[in-house]
Amino acid sequence: MSDTLFGLPTHVLVVHAAVVLLPLAALGAIVMGISQRFSIRFGPAVVAVAGVGTIAAFMSRISGEEFAERVGNPEEHAEAGELLPFIAVGFFVVLLLLWLLDRRGARDLLTQIVAVIVIVAALITTGWTIRTGHSGAEASWKVIIDNTQPG
Repeated sequence: MSDTLFGLPTHVLVVHAAVVLLPLAALGAIVMGISQRFSIRFGPAVVAVAGVGTIAAFMSRISGEEFAERVGNPEEHAEAGELLPFIAVGFFVVLLLLWLLDRRGARDLLTQIVAVIVIVAALITTGWTIRTGHSGAEASWKVIIDNTQPG
């Protein structure tokens, strides 16, 4: 993967997909965990968004490693970014499992347990995405903000 795209850092472009899509999928996942009807009807779209967000998380990780070679390695952000794709994969897998189980019929105990796991995974994924994105924004902007005045 090239570290630039259209003259801009690839990492800066692709992280926005992960930062938007993973929490968006998490919102849908929470509703899926609460409502089987929603899960059956909108599950394919929510799972697709989670899948694309997961791919974006891996692309962000790869492009971030390349970007770090050019600009340096913000340690806290790099550590959070290393883990995010794997958290996203776990979230995607349990979300897909819930949708597949919900399509079978009434929610049995196993499906109810998976629904709770999906809700917890959605919250963890969102929290870790925010942590990763915030640490990256701080690494990029904190020095500039601290040394400039508004207006």
